[in-house]
Amino acid sequence: MPRDNSIKSVLIIGSGPIIIGQACEFDYSGSQAARSLREEGIKVILINSNPATIMTDPIVADKVYLLPLTVESIEQILKENDIDAVLPTMGGQTALNLAKEVDELGIWKEYNVRLIGVDIKAIDKAEDRELFRQWMIELGVPVATAKTANSLLEGKEFAQEIGLPIVIRPSFTLGGTGGGFVMHKEELEAALDRGLTASPIHEVLVEQAVLGWKEFELELLRDAADNVVIICTVENFDPMGIHTGDSITVAPAMTLSDTAFQLMRNTAIMMMRDLGNFSGGCNVQFALNPETEEIIAIEINPRVSRSSALASKATGYPIAKIAAKLAIGYTLDELKNQITKTTSAYFEPALDYVIVKMPRWNFDKFKGADDTLGLQMKSVGEVMAIGRTFPEALQKACQSLENNATGLSFISTARLKPEELLESLKRPTWDRIFRIKEALAAGISIKTIREITLIDRWFLYQIQDIVTMENRIREHKHLEKLPVDLLCEAKQMGFSDDQIAELVKDCTAEEVYEFRKSHDIRRVFKMVDTCAAEFEAKTPYYYSTFEPTSFAPSTQGNLMFNESKLTEKKKIIVLGSGPNRIGQGIEFDYCCTHGLMAIRDCGYESIMVNCNPETVSTDFDIADKLYFEPVYWEHLWEIIEHEKPYGVIVQLGGQTALKMAKRLTEKGIRIIGTSFDDMDIAEDRGRFSDLLKELGIPYPNYGTAYTTDEAIEVAQEVGYPVLVRPSYVLGGQRMRIVINDEELEKSVVSLLKHLPGNKILIDHFLDRCQEAEVDAICDGEDVHIMGIMEHIEPAGIHSGDSHAVLPSFNLGQFEVDEMVDYAKKIALRLKVKGLINIQFAIKDGKVFVIEANPRASRTTPFIAKAYGIPYLNIATKVMMGEAKLKDFKMEHNLKGYAVKEPVFSFNKFPNVNKELGPEMKSTGEAIRFIKDLRDPWFRTLYKERSMHLSK
Repeated sequence: MPRDNSIKSVLIIGSGPIIIGQACEFDYSGSQAARSLREEGIKVILINSNPATIMTDPIVADKVYLLPLTVESIEQILKENDIDAVLPTMGGQTALNLAKEVDELGIWKEYNVRLIGVDIKAIDKAEDRELFRQWMIELGVPVATAKTANSLLEGKEFAQEIGLPIVIRPSFTLGGTGGGFVMHKEELEAALDRGLTASPIHEVLVEQAVLGWKEFELELLRDAADNVVIICTVENFDPMGIHTGDSITVAPAMTLSDTAFQLMRNTAIMMMRDLGNFSGGCNVQFALNPETEEIIAIEINPRVSRSSALASKATGYPIAKIAAKLAIGYTLDELKNQITKTTSAYFEPALDYVIVKMPRWNFDKFKGADDTLGLQMKSVGEVMAIGRTFPEALQKACQSLENNATGLSFISTARLKPEELLESLKRPTWDRIFRIKEALAAGISIKTIREITLIDRWFLYQIQDIVTMENRIREHKHLEKLPVDLLCEAKQMGFSDDQIAELVKDCTAEEVYEFRKSHDIRRVFKMVDTCAAEFEAKTPYYYSTFEPTSFAPSTQGNLMFNESKLTEKKKIIVLGSGPNRIGQGIEFDYCCTHGLMAIRDCGYESIMVNCNPETVSTDFDIADKLYFEPVYWEHLWEIIEHEKPYGVIVQLGGQTALKMAKRLTEKGIRIIGTSFDDMDIAEDRGRFSDLLKELGIPYPNYGTAYTTDEAIEVAQEVGYPVLVRPSYVLGGQRMRIVINDEELEKSVVSLLKHLPGNKILIDHFLDRCQEAEVDAICDGEDVHIMGIMEHIEPAGIHSGDSHAVLPSFNLGQFEVDEMVDYAKKIALRLKVKGLINIQFAIKDGKVFVIEANPRASRTTPFIAKAYGIPYLNIATKVMMGEAKLKDFKMEHNLKGYAVKEPVFSFNKFPNVNKELGPEMKSTGEAIRFIKDLRDPWFRTLYKERSMHLSK
């Protein structure tokens, strides 16, 4: 069945600002879908209010509307454009709910717009909990005992009928919002109220809890001819009871018998074929009784999901790209496998490797939050690792987390006694897997851990193997006495050189590396090819692993197993930002993607290194080569040794990439753009303040300290209130405003505990002042001011949590001129080549510089979207020395003002203090355009700020 040629234009609905439960995986899916439709000559119109994403960039769609995701915005777009169809399956729950609301008002019909990929009946069947339950019963698919309630009274009656424990599942929500377990009757009323409030139709499913059952997800594709393929089967490491977004997940499924798999597969296909008018990607979740292999259906999502991005990166099969083509009429057999370029897309990927996804949490940003994991998703990002075995992939995932883990090694400062460990395992928390390993190392049996956690024994035995390997390594007290075969075995299990050095004790990670290199134990790079090497893959998408020494006894032997072939082209590596977290989010993926495109424009080979499956920059065809690897020194260094790049870009990947700059410089690797030493001046708060003094630029009085006594002395000298902060952090991590010695001592003790050895900067805090920031590009000779943003919130609130207005609206011309003058002086003095962001405080007409960041900032995409200028492309070419600022014409087309609007996910942490301060807490942002300062929304916002200042 060929494509429907009557579809000439398609509206894609995005998912809005990043919130916990709905993150940049939908930016990835939406971007891929838009590219896929444009390949077919279809005009793509896109609506999304998120300025930080590639999805809302002009390169993705023919027309982008940066508008709030509301019915009014949709109607405005339909009036201004001749649109044939709308694709609502790429924007998460937000897009589905909006499409349904527009349909209920008759607007799609009024403008003669067809829904493609899904219909309203299919959305209702899948998303309305009661309709889903009835549908499953009609199909003969087992479900948990449950009843739907639309009021508190109904819910309480049903709970009494079913019996505790129960699960509350609100209809039409995402990320488990409003859901949860009720173990005790005292919790029931509050849980029901929360669920009913969260549901847009005021409906919850009161369901029997199947705690301890195993959970599986199947990612499927279906076309209009009813062909269905299973793209990936994902197994949750954690049992039922923990939201799948908060669970460690593994692909392919490790503990599923063939009988159970075939039952799940057949059931999922039957469900999908009975869904109604649906062509595209779908996610089905099942629970399985580990004793009987009985299965029950949990839910079906008639759209690409959070797991679709993971499944795409895990298999190399571009689910959203194919789903978009299926939505316009193609059948699977008519499309090509995007990896082999020769075989059909009507196939099911086969993996000859193991994938492990680990979530990343930010509980440190939400003081007092309940860090128990449950039905409501709480993670802010995730990493994915690829290995030949589960232990290797698991340890690589740990190395990707950006929390100082060197593998499945102890990362907490509090070592627990065996009885304390057992108690801690009863409550699922973010670090439970590390505690399980610790418990096994302490001699606690697998049987006991299984009974407490209900985690499958197979996974526990795999972790036990890691513990056994640690003990075998520990027996050898000197590196030279470590048997080569044992070292090779350890590397195959994912042990980092850091871990091995910690276990042997008398050596460094560098020495371990040189030792194994002398014995030819090196990484080889394997291709992600979707079909277990049955057909030749054309896409350069790689992961690293180790071959047994018996297979690769020499360097020449090793190269035989290396599937990453070298070219003669000059190569530039871009370092990604790792997992999304508060302070370092999707905006850096936007920067990396544009950087890669600019590198290709200039004729270089672009190479991406990152471990985040949610991002566009880790799509298989964005860079010339993709290494899906931890942004971790050991992995990076071996990629560099293999590729021998012309240089490495660290400016685009946030703090994750920046912290690699020192070691790269020490190894003689060219840093593209600003040098490490000049970046370090800005990162080291003390050195930077000295530079400001030299330039005659005002800054708050400051001092540096390494101990509590030194800190108190400095604070008394600069005068309270003071801002206490460590060097080399992002997102205001652990920044505090304190007003006396007692508060200061508490803050410094906490800093020294979590960041030992880190220099502490103590600034006099300028209260009741305005804050503003400037983003600029410098080519070493000239400086271009990209934008001047004035914050609406007062000083003391992190810039990422502030509403920022572009251009400034309340500052005098003299103050603006001073900011521009200081920005130019700082950029030229730091010899910046590329991007720089500078933060200012303005008090009583005097401009003070607070800090400078010579890298991409979280506001760079916001300015690029507001002004309609491809600043990242320009900045990358300047970094590379391929262009000067004078080569570009940069005229913005903004009429009025653009406002960066922070978005928070406090609803996931109901008992947390929501007061904003110097440590960033927002999870995403929206952009809002206003014609002038008389705008009612803006006046209300500014009035609130004025009231805050007057207190």
